[in-house]
Amino acid sequence: MAEKPLVADHLEDKIKRRKHLQNTPSPLPERTRIITVSNQKGGVGKTTTTVNLASALARRGANVLVIDLDPQGNASTALGVPHRPETTSVYEVLLGDATIAEALQESSDHENLSCVPSTIHLAGAEIELVSLVAREQRLRTALTAFLESSERKYHYVFIDCPPSLGLLTVNAFVAGSEVLIPIQCEYYALEGLSQLLGNIQLIQKHLNPTLQVSTILLTMYDARTNLAQEVANEVREHFPKEVLDAVIPRSVRISEAPSYGQTVHEYDSASIGALAYLEAAAEIAERGTGSKLDNEGV
Repeated sequence: MAEKPLVADHLEDKIKRRKHLQNTPSPLPERTRIITVSNQKGGVGKTTTTVNLASALARRGANVLVIDLDPQGNASTALGVPHRPETTSVYEVLLGDATIAEALQESSDHENLSCVPSTIHLAGAEIELVSLVAREQRLRTALTAFLESSERKYHYVFIDCPPSLGLLTVNAFVAGSEVLIPIQCEYYALEGLSQLLGNIQLIQKHLNPTLQVSTILLTMYDARTNLAQEVANEVREHFPKEVLDAVIPRSVRISEAPSYGQTVHEYDSASIGALAYLEAAAEIAERGTGSKLDNEGV
């Protein structure tokens, strides 16, 4: 009997949050926001965050492009985009053998959502890029040319990085104007963050002075545990301006969706996980670009 009020409260909360979202417009940026999603620590929900934020913004009226720069190709899978070895992909774009327009595919997730897929060939791109001219700027050059010539105005570009710092990730940082860092609400949440911020500062100094860390998103949040609340409080204490108010809960639906080649919005639009990503997307749209991270004390 004690569970019924809790279920009712949970349902009432979801209804209230959905109504608030419906009454909250998401302003479209005048200029394309290019957001690099990165965290060198694996298992933090980086690709999951990339595809579900992109899908959420598309559902809120934005034209969104996802560039899958991870050789695993999980973002391509989740967006329902074929990425067999023979597929024209971001690999050919980086080597100069294809344009983004030639590699572009429409996602089955939403009509406003497009993707430049990754294939297994990308795994060897790190080595092949070493000998190329302007190797750190290959993606930026291709993306700038595409956005300038595209008939469709893209409001957001999300770049999904591999969980390591190599030439692929450097290309993503050089191409981006913002960095979004997903941080899981678990032990060692801030592990490696100082190194990541240090690497971003090097990119700012030598390759892309306009790059800024605008957003931190807390993922895998379990409100039932003290640990999750402690981690969330610690991250917010260090980065009060960058952390979104919206948090992504630990959710079975979010975890299941990729195995069906779908985002959580396509897999179960009524789930609490889908709602959380819609809230995060609305907040990102409302905030615009944020301030640079002050990483003192990290």
